[in-house]
Amino acid sequence: QVQLVESGGGLVQPGGSLRLSCAASGSIFRINVMGWYRQAPGKQRELVATITIGGSTNYADSVKGRFTVSRDNAKNTVYLEMNSLKPEDTAVYYCNCRRGIGDYIDYWGQGTQVTVSS
Repeated sequence: QVQLVESGGGLVQPGGSLRLSCAASGSIFRINVMGWYRQAPGKQRELVATITIGGSTNYADSVKGRFTVSRDNAKNTVYLEMNSLKPEDTAVYYCNCRRGIGDYIDYWGQGTQVTVSS
């Protein structure tokens, strides 16, 4: 079992920045991929960014160039630096952890609210 705890969400002005953190605990071995997803009201959950244990990253086109995902393997923590925030970035952001390869199991945090508004 893996537990994920997100932090760093809040209310920001358009063009502002936020940094989200997600710490994993529990059965943290074989955690290969960590990342961030988001879900806005009335919409499906969508991928924001992922990062592998080796540091390979993947971003949604909508956030590419504005968001940066990073990972501290020693601390079992993944970060999402969000810059140039737009109102359409408003959503609940969920941390994801993929444990294993092939027969992997996905774990999810409770989510943290990000609101971009004037």
